[in-house]
Amino acid sequence: MSAATATPPRGRSRPSTWSRTSATGRALLTTVLTTGVTTFMFLPLLALHLSATGTPVGRVGLLIGLLSLCGQGFSVVSGLLVDRVGARTTTTAGFACRIVGYLLISAGGAALVPGIAAVGIGGSLLVLSVKTRLVDEAAAHDDTRGMLALRSTFGNVGVVLGPVLGAVAYPLGFDAVLAAAVLSHLVLGFHLTFLAKDEAAQEPADLGRPPAAPERKPDPGHIATAPGRRGAVVLFFAAVAYWALYSQLNAVIPLTARALTGTTVAITVVFTLNGALVLLFQYTLLRRFLGHLPPRTLLTAGFAAFAVAYLVLLPQAGWLSLLLFTVPATLAEMLIGPSLDELAVTTAPRRRTGRALGLLGLAGAIGSPLGAGLGTYLLQSLHGGPGLWLTVTTAAALAAAACLLLPRPAR
Repeated sequence: MSAATATPPRGRSRPSTWSRTSATGRALLTTVLTTGVTTFMFLPLLALHLSATGTPVGRVGLLIGLLSLCGQGFSVVSGLLVDRVGARTTTTAGFACRIVGYLLISAGGAALVPGIAAVGIGGSLLVLSVKTRLVDEAAAHDDTRGMLALRSTFGNVGVVLGPVLGAVAYPLGFDAVLAAAVLSHLVLGFHLTFLAKDEAAQEPADLGRPPAAPERKPDPGHIATAPGRRGAVVLFFAAVAYWALYSQLNAVIPLTARALTGTTVAITVVFTLNGALVLLFQYTLLRRFLGHLPPRTLLTAGFAAFAVAYLVLLPQAGWLSLLLFTVPATLAEMLIGPSLDELAVTTAPRRRTGRALGLLGLAGAIGSPLGAGLGTYLLQSLHGGPGLWLTVTTAAALAAAACLLLPRPAR
């Protein structure tokens, strides 16, 4: 067993990921939190703002779709930029792109469409570059899983706090929300561009060549030395399946929650419970209790948890079914997301981390609309009956079985 997974001596615990993270790493985690807060202040209010300014409902939907398309659809290009010009430069470009986008949205009129596109593209650049820099730093401590779990936790703080702060700020006007986003991006962008130092990075040997990331030494008890073409294909389709299943929480579950309970408040309870469970347990679960298990096992368990979650909706037992659904669905989210990232970055060739993460983003761009479209079609055609939940449960079970095709951990 490697040092990364060895049991600490009795009476001693492994240092937390945060305590071992450099000042720059902490600034990057703060960026994850802050951009999460401002994004989820902005997103729920954008449709309200567009409607209030007289934008037709159909065009509002297209503009929201454009934001999502530019965010996830640009991920492969973002990943290639990270590998080509370096994660630090890409981070700066992401901040600049988003700031320009927010200012264009504020201007409105003909600037609205390019502004929304710029915000989406800038978000993609930031997500890929910041994640890559965090993973590169964690590699020096053999703590990739801990860093990815911590990053996910910081991001979920933003998901929870953002809508609340947005609701507080909205009476001041939508421009106040945009101003908060621009100001936070200016401060963080200036710090990470001009003040922060990448401790793990080396100076490029040639002008224009990106700094070399530290060589990762993956735990041989966790992954195979290389995923191979079959493993890469399985990983990609596992990511598509994850986002297709996860998209039901936004597409089908809100309608189902109202049908089960008779109130629109029910979906708020689901998301609140989901957010609380992730914030309280994800980091501890993945790093301390499941740290010895390979990501292949966690992916299989995660999809199995999704299967259980959708299966418990079969009885249609009101609040009981809804609450019993939320726990395994949240467990699936906690296990699958970071494990996909972990497998991607630990099996990627040197200087190809950005591309590997970008492909996962592309999987999200495919899986989310595909899952939402199929889910709502089945909901309508099967009238929310058992056939819907048996279909989704079967899809989750097949995804769990497919994960067993991933390379076995080396011994």
